[in-house]
Amino acid sequence: MHHRPRPKFRRRGRRTPESPRPKWRLSLLTAFIAVLGLGAYPMVKYMDVLNDTGEPMSFSQAIPDGVPGPPLPTAADPSVRMPTGPRAEFRTASTLSDGTKIGVTTLHGKKSGFTGKVWVWAPKEYYEDRYRNSAFPVLLALPGSYGYPANYWRGPDLKLQRTISDLVAQGRSKPFIVAMPVLNPGKRYYDGSDIPGQPKMGTWISDDVPDLVRANFRTFTSRDGWAIMGSSSGGFVGLKQVLQHPDRFKAVIASGPDTRPDSPLWRGHEKEKRANDPERLARRLAARPGAPDVYLQFQIGTQEGGRANLERFIRQYAKGPVKAHLHVIQDGGHNARSYIRGMRDASLEAISKVLRGPTPSP
Repeated sequence: MHHRPRPKFRRRGRRTPESPRPKWRLSLLTAFIAVLGLGAYPMVKYMDVLNDTGEPMSFSQAIPDGVPGPPLPTAADPSVRMPTGPRAEFRTASTLSDGTKIGVTTLHGKKSGFTGKVWVWAPKEYYEDRYRNSAFPVLLALPGSYGYPANYWRGPDLKLQRTISDLVAQGRSKPFIVAMPVLNPGKRYYDGSDIPGQPKMGTWISDDVPDLVRANFRTFTSRDGWAIMGSSSGGFVGLKQVLQHPDRFKAVIASGPDTRPDSPLWRGHEKEKRANDPERLARRLAARPGAPDVYLQFQIGTQEGGRANLERFIRQYAKGPVKAHLHVIQDGGHNARSYIRGMRDASLEAISKVLRGPTPSP
């Protein structure tokens, strides 16, 4: 059976390839493109203004939402240290959704002799007029792996700063100034220590980076406003620094850390290695009469190893002034995102309870 072919219809008004485009349509299209371009130009320029990455900045100047920076009067409260100077040259590394900025500077460490980058962030409360005469607590944030040439806690994607801000709003965290230094130059592990013949990375963390913060921010004169957090190798460094310098730091969040020094650079320097061993330091501190309390907040994920070692450390060394607690992160791995979750759930609140926070003006 044969079928009749369907008749071919041309839609009314449809242009065939050989027919010319009406001139009036060309004119309208040209006009539309011109108007769109004129409207987009101010928007492009506006976005260019907002993107100030790399531009000079100062933490004593106004933040983007127009809230004025604080004046610098002499502190009436002896527990408050006003910025000592000299003021560092910061450049904008990123701008967060609340208008606060993460700045970066190159620090020439006077005591360590090491030169490296440090990223710093101040919470929005730092700029509020009610806190203009108050000190703020400081949290040194140390990365895992090499932590060089960049410190990954500076990245807004991990939301360390956002986590702090959220918990401050909930009344569960102090509004920390966060300093994020590089850790292992040349991608070699230094255990946050002054290994003979190597860059003095112990002094870089214990002295030079805190001195940078004191030079540029309102800080507490006592250790009650100073803490460290770190993951993996950075967790080891934070743990060691707090136990080694309990007169400077009061608390640490150590996530997935080892508890013994293991850098190959210690070879031939066993005496110095023992002096930088957290287990020896903890035992010595626990036995020292009148030693200041330190608070060790450990974190470990259920999907990583090392939990048994941390539980052993707490059983053996958490005595007297050495206070320790382990927070287990369900389904957590050996990574920064898991550790941020643990900080949000428990650990930031835990160290905030033992540290001082800003005091509003009367």
